[in-house]
Amino acid sequence: MAIHTLSTDRQLVRLFSLLPLILVCLVLSIVGAQANSLADIAYVSPNDMQRGALLLKGKEPGKFIEAPVLATDVDIQVTGPTGRTRVTQRFENPGEGWVEGIYVFPLPEDAAVDTLRMVIGDKVIEGEIKEKVEARRIYEEARDAGQRASLVEQERPNLFTNSVANIGPGETVIIQIEYQETIRQSNNTFSLRFPMVVAPRYNPQPTIVHTVDIDNRNGWGVVDPVPDRDRIEPPVQHPDEGPINPVTLTLSLDAGFPIDRIVSHHHEVRIERGERNATLTHKEGEVPADRDFELTWTPEEGSEPTAALFRESWKGEDYLLLMVTPPYGEEVDTAPAREVIFVIDNSGSMAGESMPQAKESLLKALDRLKPTDTFNVVRFDDTHEVLFETSIRADRENLNVARRFVRSLEADGGTEMLPALQAALRDPLNDTSRLRQVIFLTDGAIGNEQQLFEAIVDQAGRSRLFPVGIGSAPNSYFMTRAAEMGRGAFTHIGSEAQISERMKELFLKLENPAMTDLRLVWPDGVEAEAWPTPLPDLYRGEPIVLSAKIADGTEGTLRLTGKTGDEVWAIDMEISDEAPNRTGVSQLWARRKIASLEAARTMGGDWDAFDKEITKVALAHHLVSRLTSLVAVDKTPARPAGEELTQTEVPLNLPAGWEFEKVFGEPDASAPVMQRARAGAMRSMLAAAPAPMMMADASQTQGIALPQTASEAPALIAQGIMMLLLALSLLAGWFLWMKQTSSGSLFERSSSFKWRR
Repeated sequence: MAIHTLSTDRQLVRLFSLLPLILVCLVLSIVGAQANSLADIAYVSPNDMQRGALLLKGKEPGKFIEAPVLATDVDIQVTGPTGRTRVTQRFENPGEGWVEGIYVFPLPEDAAVDTLRMVIGDKVIEGEIKEKVEARRIYEEARDAGQRASLVEQERPNLFTNSVANIGPGETVIIQIEYQETIRQSNNTFSLRFPMVVAPRYNPQPTIVHTVDIDNRNGWGVVDPVPDRDRIEPPVQHPDEGPINPVTLTLSLDAGFPIDRIVSHHHEVRIERGERNATLTHKEGEVPADRDFELTWTPEEGSEPTAALFRESWKGEDYLLLMVTPPYGEEVDTAPAREVIFVIDNSGSMAGESMPQAKESLLKALDRLKPTDTFNVVRFDDTHEVLFETSIRADRENLNVARRFVRSLEADGGTEMLPALQAALRDPLNDTSRLRQVIFLTDGAIGNEQQLFEAIVDQAGRSRLFPVGIGSAPNSYFMTRAAEMGRGAFTHIGSEAQISERMKELFLKLENPAMTDLRLVWPDGVEAEAWPTPLPDLYRGEPIVLSAKIADGTEGTLRLTGKTGDEVWAIDMEISDEAPNRTGVSQLWARRKIASLEAARTMGGDWDAFDKEITKVALAHHLVSRLTSLVAVDKTPARPAGEELTQTEVPLNLPAGWEFEKVFGEPDASAPVMQRARAGAMRSMLAAAPAPMMMADASQTQGIALPQTASEAPALIAQGIMMLLLALSLLAGWFLWMKQTSSGSLFERSSSFKWRR
């Protein structure tokens, strides 16, 4: 019995001696599992990088995720007054984990986006149009199931988001998007603009308002002027780190008339041209996506078109695209007396090339005023200032005061545009003997467009609004829609070389009477649905662009009438089956109808009814809109079960000519890297110190969804406890071993042992 007890005690000693080894194995297995988890997410540190790249900061210190790499090919086919563009985006995952890439990109504000394709190897998946909520549900289910998927959503009519799920380590996924657009015409000059970069936008902070609810839920409410701010603030790479997102562009032009001049305003191009057509590419091949591409072409003298009519038969109905340049007569010798309010944006986003362009444009406009005119000047950044108490006469002394004021302006601060716009639209004198015109010079880099549209609708009164877009990447959606609602016209100045020409065109519009009371008279018995409705007023050099749906086979004479001052005019145009057939005319009609419904919705009425009609039109014509999206899903699962998926945003360049520090703030010595835009606080972003790569802070947003295993704190606590137990067990084992080898075992020396012997 005693011998058995002694053997058992020695076994216990040996067991205790094995405890440290067991604990060591347990700790190593936990650390190994955690290491495997981190490897799945493909975290990197700046020292790991062997090349320049943008790193997105995770929620734990020192952990970053490498952003997907993007390259874009653009192919534009222009035929007469319409253009068809294919944008091919190549997303490459440079990391070792599975990622979901999110890319915010611009398109023309009138783009009718109707096609999405996802190309993976030899496989091509066509996108389907769905209501926005349903499309997102389909995408998220496919993403969570490990399937490759793509989702194209509209954030603004000129701003879209492309989400691509489950891009494997080192893989490339190709996304193709196609859209139809109408070519712009002004003063016998035709133009096309392809936007390449989304300018960082100033998003005013939400305001707190006191609300009183009739069901006793009184309290404080929050009104956010930019409810989707997190979706329109992609990370921006510092220009010092070099450009990213290269673009190649090819354009084929079939003008339909003998071409005189072709001008690429902001990029050097190589042109091969014939009498009526041309093909061009960028001379340097790839260019950084940091400024808009703009091309203009003019007809040879004597071959200027005054009208164009194209027709498309689609699903049993005919669609028309009509462009007519009305007669303008001679320029007026004596311009009507005017009250002109100049508004100039001197916020931080105007720093660099834009501020001198805006100041020079405004100085030219001041020179154009006549002594019989009155005027005032408003400037704004995050504050605004009105130069004179009310509008005053444009005499030499007052103009000199205004010139000194304009020359002294410097770009800085935020872009609180609404108070400045309201100050400009305020009309305390109500001098109806003068035309009241508001000239608004800005880059439009704001996210609260809807708030401004509502202010224009409510407060414009008899004022007419003429936005002048300044810079390499202006917000043309805001400018165009503001001009429509303010019954004015939009002018874009993209470089210093364009100031004289574009301001001269604007002066002609300002100093000559607008064409009003435009009206269409359709042939007897013809029912037509034409957009825009009502027809807007026109200014000198502008054509009427009209889209209409009529019954199949309709023929007859269409009459357009209007007034220029007191002069009445009319134009007749034959509608015939022999009109040139043009694919895509029906898409342009649907896009114009949606734009008109959106504008009407802003002015009030039954919002639900507008939304139902917009959804119906967009689904019928396969178009992306505020309420519909394109989604493509590869049914075959790609991501293995158990592999983590990390969400990353594709970074953008800063628009050319912008100053990074004026937008995002001065460098902070304590911040070694750049951080991304925070909601509503562009100037609070920190600039980068020199570094081989940039990092974007996602901790302020939901941009990077880290899996639960990425949280290191619980694991660190567990490791600490395990290490403490390990140390205690080692100490106990050492104590037992020493006792056993020197004077017998602890049990042999115990009273219990002696009693048993």
